[in-house]
Amino acid sequence: MNYNYLKFLFACILVFSGSAILKAQDSTALKTDSITFESQRARVNKLLNERSAKFGDYDSSLTKKTGVFGLFKTKGDMQKSIDILRNIVINDNHIFIETRKLLDLKDAQSERYQKLAAEYDQQVSAYMKTINKLQQENDKLRGDISNLENSDQGNDNKLFIAIVIILGLVISVIYLYLKQKPKKLTV
Repeated sequence: MNYNYLKFLFACILVFSGSAILKAQDSTALKTDSITFESQRARVNKLLNERSAKFGDYDSSLTKKTGVFGLFKTKGDMQKSIDILRNIVINDNHIFIETRKLLDLKDAQSERYQKLAAEYDQQVSAYMKTINKLQQENDKLRGDISNLENSDQGNDNKLFIAIVIILGLVISVIYLYLKQKPKKLTV
């Protein structure tokens, strides 16, 4: 009885310590994923800020006129505006690439969470099966103990009845012996 109780206790300790270790590992992985996601978001935001600044430069280049008496745009002014637009397009391409990476990270994170949820469901199901099995074994052992106690009580009753019968027989034999004993006649 005591051995099975210790076995049950050991199984419970193993289950809870195993889940605590897994949770600690997962939280470390989640922190790493969150840090990666946040740094990627910061990159995208930085590129968007650069794009806004370049559009400001482009607007100012459109109004800039360095021709004769500041009335006309020169070829150089137009080339600067075109170069700024080219830089904006290159920056937009970088934004698309970094945004795609950000979405891929988010998708990978979502898949990881789904995988973890499925894994936890399996572990919980396995733990529940183990606990149910141990509870059934515990109930069976308690039933066996109660049966043994009842059979011991039944054996005690049988022993008591046997002793009473033997004492009754011994008393009967002594009584019959004394009754049958020849009486001495004195002469």
